[in-house]
Amino acid sequence: MGLFHRRDVPPAEALALLQGDERVVAWADTAAGSVVLATPRGIWWPEEGSLRLIGWQYVSKAVWRDGVLSVIEADVLDDLLLVDRAPVSAKLQVPRDLPPTVRKRVEGNVVRSEVAPVVGGVARFVGRRVPGADGLRFWARLEAGTPDTAQVRSAVAARLAGLRAEWEQEQAAQRW
Repeated sequence: MGLFHRRDVPPAEALALLQGDERVVAWADTAAGSVVLATPRGIWWPEEGSLRLIGWQYVSKAVWRDGVLSVIEADVLDDLLLVDRAPVSAKLQVPRDLPPTVRKRVEGNVVRSEVAPVVGGVARFVGRRVPGADGLRFWARLEAGTPDTAQVRSAVAARLAGLRAEWEQEQAAQRW
C-alpha cells in the first residue's frame, strides 16, 4: 500500500445537497443504490430519490444490526414534547465508518436526561445540543400510558422551565 491513497468520497449528487461549508464526516452506500451521509448538522437520509436532513437533535434512536441502520426521528410539538415517528431503515452495502459515527453523534447530542412523574404518568426530560446553536434545547417525551392532556402539558412546561433555569445557573457558575 502506498503512502498516499485516495479516500472514497460520496457521489457528487449527494454532495450538491449540502449547504455552504457543511462537510461529510462519514458516509455509506446503501443496497438500494443510494447513500447515507453524516455531517455536523445531522444525518442525510435517502428518501424518494433524494436525501433529507434529519438534525441530530431530532434523532431519538439509531440502531445498527445485521447490516441495517435504523433511525427513529422525533417531531417536536409546541416546542415542548418529542413524538417519535415510525423508524426508517437502510441496508448498508458499504457501511464504512457511518454506524459508529452515528452512534457517537446521537449519544453526544443528549447532555441531560431524566425520568420524572407528571400528572397521570411519567415523562422523560432531555436537554439536547442543536448543531450550530449555543446552549441546550429542553424537551420531554411522554412515556407509554401517559396521556397528552392540558394538565400534563402544564406540568411538563413547568419542569422544562426549571431545567432551563438550572442549566443557565450552572453555565453562569462555570464562567466565573
